Amino acid sequence: MDVHTPSQRSHNMAAIRCRDTKPELIVRGIAHRLGYRFRLHRRDLPGTPDIVFPRLRKVILVHGCYWHMHRCRWGRVTPKTNAAFWQAKRMGNVARDHCAAVRLRRLGWAVLVVWECEAHDMAKARGRIEKFLSPCQAFA
Repeated sequence: MDVHTPSQRSHNMAAIRCRDTKPELIVRGIAHRLGYRFRLHRRDLPGTPDIVFPRLRKVILVHGCYWHMHRCRWGRVTPKTNAAFWQAKRMGNVARDHCAAVRLRRLGWAVLVVWECEAHDMAKARGRIEKFLSPCQAFA
């Protein structure tokens, strides 16, 4: 049983953003401080990648641990209400993410996935992003 009324639940769900999330802003800040310039949410690319580096033909996808089912403690949380619906929704997100990454790679783009939990460890995130964006880095 849901502890919220339908209108409260609707309000809560409407507040969940898909752009300009805190992890995405962290990753964008790191890339910018490293001196890279990028485009955001290019709709002409499969999956509308969060951060696109056109000259390098590289993209960074920033995934929320819960919504994209990361294997960390936040990604393994299961909802208590309407569990079957949310499990199917989250599994659909994972399948969609996989298809988008495969399509991007087939088009010649290198793809890096940064998870929400990783973005909060600034030093680790910076190291991964710096390595990925370096010109001598092979396609990931």
